[in-house]
Amino acid sequence: MSIKKILKIAFSLLMLFVIIQFIPYGKNHINPPLLSEPKWDSSQTSGTFYRVCGDCHSNKTTWPWYSRIAPVSWLVQSDVDEGRSKLNVSEWGRAEKNKGNEAADEVKDGGMPPFIYTPLHPEAKMSQSEKEEFIKGLILTFGENKQK
Repeated sequence: MSIKKILKIAFSLLMLFVIIQFIPYGKNHINPPLLSEPKWDSSQTSGTFYRVCGDCHSNKTTWPWYSRIAPVSWLVQSDVDEGRSKLNVSEWGRAEKNKGNEAADEVKDGGMPPFIYTPLHPEAKMSQSEKEEFIKGLILTFGENKQK
């Protein structure tokens, strides 16, 4: 492949990258107001939840710098939208968002936090003992998923 062709491809990719920055999806970084919270079993469970899960499962999302750059912004927005739709502790009492009884199982099975989240958010990593305490706290706060 000639240098001219490589430069053309690189320029085209650069232009595509610039153009996608104008797509508005992924740039609406709002945090709706807190409506109500669950009755946490302890401040430790609440603190761990907000540190490990709060960016996607509450209205207290911290939007990192890379969440403003497409196409990563699309992925971040999608994760937050999906997380809030399944469990949102800032809108506790709204039935469609109260799947808290599944939270302990998700953490226990390793589904939460997602593997892609912790490298970018090292504060979300838990030791085994912290994870066990967190699971107990989630069960005491939300109950258990009895259908497993």
